[in-house]
This record gives sequence, structure tokens and C-alpha cells, in this order.
Amino acid sequence: MKKRMVFPVGALAMMLMSATASHAQSGPFASFAGSWSGTGMVSLSDGSNERIRCRATYNVGDGGTGLQQTLRCASDSYRFDLSSDVVARGSNVSGNWSETSRNVNGTLEGKVSPGQIDVFVQAAGFAANLTVRTSGNRQTVSISSQGEIKNVSITLTRG
Repeated sequence: MKKRMVFPVGALAMMLMSATASHAQSGPFASFAGSWSGTGMVSLSDGSNERIRCRATYNVGDGGTGLQQTLRCASDSYRFDLSSDVVARGSNVSGNWSETSRNVNGTLEGKVSPGQIDVFVQAAGFAANLTVRTSGNRQTVSISSQGEIKNVSITLTRG
């Protein structure tokens, strides 16, 4: 059960990192185009922790307000492949994601401000609050949930 719960959190975390806005003149996602990689930690309700490694590619469109992402993440016990479509409209962010190997999909919705995004994410049987902060070429994500997954913390860098 833990392995089934961990992959949506990591996948959603990475997808939402891509939705963090830098509010460049060419659109909130303009600075995210390219390849990113990083690591993080997943904390489960039983007190155990596991490292996660991720690589992402972001394609920006619609004048910097649209984002398509592909993401591959792995730990010692699982891996997943995620794709997502995210749109910014003013200070609102929304989108859809899917994890192809497990046939899981969900939605996200929230607010974006300079350097930060606060979002509620959900899928069947899963919900979490996420905060994403961006500073230069570094992004951090914090996820909290009341379920099997208690916390996720991930850092990505460009390149």
C-alpha cells in the first residue's frame, strides 16, 4: 500500500514545481523551459523515510502561460512516469496530470504569487496541500497530507 501511495505524491510534487511562477514579462512559466533534476525525501505515517531522485523536462507554450511536462522519478523501491498540462490565468493555476504506468490521473488548483505557489492537488483517494518556492535555478516543494504520506520535500536544479 505504501508504494502505491508514494508515487502520486512525488509525481504531483514535481509537476507542481513546474507550475511555480517567476512572473517574467513573457508569462509565468517562461523561465521553466528545459531540463531539471533533483532529489528529495518522502516521510510516511509509520515514521519511515525514503529518498527519491527525479528528472523533468518542461515545454512552455501559449506565451509562457501553458506548460507541458514529462517527469521520471525513482527510489530504491519504485519508479513512475508522469506527464502533465498546467495553465496559469492571472494568479490562478490549474491543470491535469497522469501517471501512465499505473493509469492514475488527477487535478490541481491554486494560487500563484511571485516566487511561490500554494495548491491543492487530488486524485482518487488522495489529497494534499503543496507549497512551492522558487529562487533562481533552485526550486523547493513541501507537501503535507493526512494519509499514508505525511510529508514530501524535494529540491530541483536546472541543467
